[in-house]
Amino acid sequence: MIGVEKVATLAGHADAVYAVCGADADHKIISTGGDGMVAMWDLRMPDLGHLVAQIPSSSYALAFDQSRQLLALGHNYDGIHVIDWATKAEVGSLSFTKHQIFSLLIQDETLFAATADGILHTIRWPDLVLGPSWILSDKSLRKIAQHPTTNQLAIGSSDGWITVLDLKYKTILKRWQAHQNSVFALAYSPDGKQLVSGSRDAHLKSWDSTADYTALESVVAHNYAINAIAFSPDGQYIASVSMDKAIKIWHYPTLKLLKVIDKARHAGHGTSVNAVYWSPFNNQLVTASDDRMLSVWEINLELLRQRASL
Repeated sequence: MIGVEKVATLAGHADAVYAVCGADADHKIISTGGDGMVAMWDLRMPDLGHLVAQIPSSSYALAFDQSRQLLALGHNYDGIHVIDWATKAEVGSLSFTKHQIFSLLIQDETLFAATADGILHTIRWPDLVLGPSWILSDKSLRKIAQHPTTNQLAIGSSDGWITVLDLKYKTILKRWQAHQNSVFALAYSPDGKQLVSGSRDAHLKSWDSTADYTALESVVAHNYAINAIAFSPDGQYIASVSMDKAIKIWHYPTLKLLKVIDKARHAGHGTSVNAVYWSPFNNQLVTASDDRMLSVWEINLELLRQRASL
C-alpha cells in the first residue's frame, strides 16, 4: 500500500474553496472561493491561516507573480483585483467583464484571463491596461496552461475543445475536440513533452506537444467530472481531483493509477474536490473542496516509485 497521511486540515473559509496557488515561499499557499476571502496558509504552521483580502462576491481564479510579489484575483462579475503581497493592500483593479473569470495566468508582462463568455483577455501587467482579446468559443473558457519552454498557451473550454495559441506569432496553432464535455483541467508536463487534460466527461487524456498534439493515453479516471490536475514538483506524477470526492495519483507519462485517496480510507473530502496544488514544500499535496476545507497530504514518494515500476 502506498502511504498517505493527512497532515493538516485548513479551516476558515465560509463557503466552497475553488482555487489554490503558491505564494512567495515554498511553504506558503493562497486560497480563495465562494466567500470572496483570500487566505494565506503556512504549511509549517498549518493551523494559522491569515486573511489577505475580502471581496464582496465569489472568486474562481488566482495567479501569483513571484518576481513582482503581486497577487491577481479574479473577482466574478467585476474583473481583476491586484494585491501587493508585502502590504496586503489592493494596488490596482480593472473592471473589464461582467462574466465569471475561470482562469488567470501571468506570463512576463501579460495577464491572461479566461472568462465565461468564451473570450481570452490579454491585460498588460502589472499596470492593468486592457489589450487584444481572442474569441475562442461560444461557451466558457475554463482553464489556461502555459508550455514551460515555448510561447504556446493551451486553453480548455466548455465545448470540449482545446485551443493552442502561438503567442509569438499571435496565431491559433492547433484546435481540436479533446473531450465530449467541458475541459476543466489542463496542465503541461514540466518537461514540456505532453499536455494533460481532464474533463466533465471524467476522462484523463494526454497529448504529444512535440508532435502536433497527437493523442497518447486516455483513461476513465473518475466517476464524475475532473475539476483540476497538478503535476508533482519532480514531474513524475499527476494528481487529479473530482466531483466524485476522490483524489487520485497517476504515473507520468503512462497515466497508470497509483493511489486513490478518499473519505472512507483516508478521511478525505466528503464533497466535490475543486482544486489541487502540489507544493515543493515536502512534496505536500493540497486539495480544496466544497466542504469549505483544504486538506494537506503527505505522500510516500518511495512507495509511489515502487508502485509505478510494477
